[in-house]
Amino acid sequence: MATPNKFLKKLIIFDMDGTLVDSSVTIVNAINYVRSKLNLKAMPKELILTKINDPELNPALFFYEAETFSKEHEDWFSEYYTNHHETELELYDGINKLLSDLKALGYQLAIATNAYRASTLQSLGHLKVLEYFDSIACYDDVGRGKPAPDMLEKNLTDLQLKAKDAIFIGDSERDLLASTRINIDYLMVNWGFSEYKDAIHNIDELKKSILELS
Repeated sequence: MATPNKFLKKLIIFDMDGTLVDSSVTIVNAINYVRSKLNLKAMPKELILTKINDPELNPALFFYEAETFSKEHEDWFSEYYTNHHETELELYDGINKLLSDLKALGYQLAIATNAYRASTLQSLGHLKVLEYFDSIACYDDVGRGKPAPDMLEKNLTDLQLKAKDAIFIGDSERDLLASTRINIDYLMVNWGFSEYKDAIHNIDELKKSILELS
């Protein structure tokens, strides 16, 4: 049984890719796999990782030359994930212990990710951290992906909590905008796909910041 939470904050919500999971290789390869199915040329890795969290971008248009993501896009992306997540994904150093420590302190944990649900569950299951999460909100669970706040709203609704009860942790401008639009406290990390000089640089600093906000 988890220790009762003595803090004001009850819920820690995490972005997944670039925050918990180093999925850079898989994301690049999966996008290029979908592009190959559409007879489009492969994009350079650096371009994909630079643009993947751009809040001004229509990702379907930029990556697939389509106005919106289709079921075929989702199926092809998930197909690549299914076939390669065991060899290409890994947790960032210290994440497993951080999640364990937060649960022991009595926090509920959640995921808000622009990834599809099928690939999210596969990834978290393979990395043996799925059991930590009390709510998971994915791109295909809500009407709008981040930077809209729909995923964070789903996390709060699932757990019957309010914005003041939560902290959101991410690595991108999309995450920051989503948290701002729902008024959830936000912590930015920079070990993922983004390089924010003023962001949190390591797990110990992140844990300290969570406790200070709580």
